Amino acid sequence: MSRLIESRVESLLARCRREVDEGALPGCQVAVGFRGELVLSEAFGDVATTNRLHTYSAVKPTVSLTVLQLAHDGLIDLRSPVGDSIPEFATNGKEEVTVSQVLLHSGGFPSAPMAWKVWDDRPGRLEQYAKWRLNWEPGTRFEYHPTSAQWVLADIITSATGRHHADVITELVMNPAGLGRWLAIPIDDQDGIVDSVNVGVTPDPEERARELGFEMPITEVTDDALLGLNHPAICAAGNPGAGGIASASDLALWYQAILHDEGEILHPEVKHDALEVVRQNHVDWMGVTANRTHAFVLGGDDGQALMRGYGHTTGPCTFGHGGAKGQSGWADPSTGISLGFMTNGLDRDDFVHAHRGAAISSMAGALTTP
Repeated sequence: MSRLIESRVESLLARCRREVDEGALPGCQVAVGFRGELVLSEAFGDVATTNRLHTYSAVKPTVSLTVLQLAHDGLIDLRSPVGDSIPEFATNGKEEVTVSQVLLHSGGFPSAPMAWKVWDDRPGRLEQYAKWRLNWEPGTRFEYHPTSAQWVLADIITSATGRHHADVITELVMNPAGLGRWLAIPIDDQDGIVDSVNVGVTPDPEERARELGFEMPITEVTDDALLGLNHPAICAAGNPGAGGIASASDLALWYQAILHDEGEILHPEVKHDALEVVRQNHVDWMGVTANRTHAFVLGGDDGQALMRGYGHTTGPCTFGHGGAKGQSGWADPSTGISLGFMTNGLDRDDFVHAHRGAAISSMAGALTTP
């Protein structure tokens, strides 16, 4: 734990432990990486440090980086229409949607449905793409695509390689980082995966709207949808936008590996693009600029890092991606710290877990600073 300030480590652990002791969460894990190593890994409540939990959207960068790697190798053209890779997609006005726009959540199909019955059925997914329609003109705005964009990226990976997307992701960006499979976990390898449960109280939508001055958007990320990912067959299907399975230690170590990578994992050009080149700066529904690269959300220097899932102590080049209900993974190049935070408690109130995440990230971000 060299160079970590002991009193701040204790405060971080106390903050996580409090969530369990006060009954807000049934269990949680917190892990910190530094100088390429795991320097802190603790668990509280009904989970152990060795358990795997649902990452939800925190798995997205592994998919995006795989697309970028394949593009560097000439197997995918980021500027080309998706229809060049998936002809079935080129219908209903989607003919000009590019691979880059899909990576940047500007494709215009944020809520396009993909029924769980076809998650492990590529022909069925291709039929779905043909039915999808646009909500708005591609490239003109940012609206988070919870799962639709990642399914398209997964099938682009398969079109380029002839292989299941999870196998390619594992081979290209997981194994070289010293980690194993996070997607499409076979049923006979699901021991130690902890199911998620709902906790907390659902806020009154009218009261919340009065607080905010506008109504919260309705998306596919519902309590029932998240709990559905507990099902072993669904876990095995490998939902590329929400089906990740990992521990907090896995997240912290993977971000250390990406942070310190010198070409063993990513092509240098891919790393530069993914960690430094902001390509999406339209505003989200909260009025905050997205500040996204092709793979990550960057903290930024505009005072809005807290709204992007990072703490107020993290640097502007902090890169990462959160998951539904408070799962968190990021690395800060300015301090060398990486954080993984995971819980099996899905708070029904998004403001509660957002506040929790901001506090934990802020404490982690200050672990090396005087």
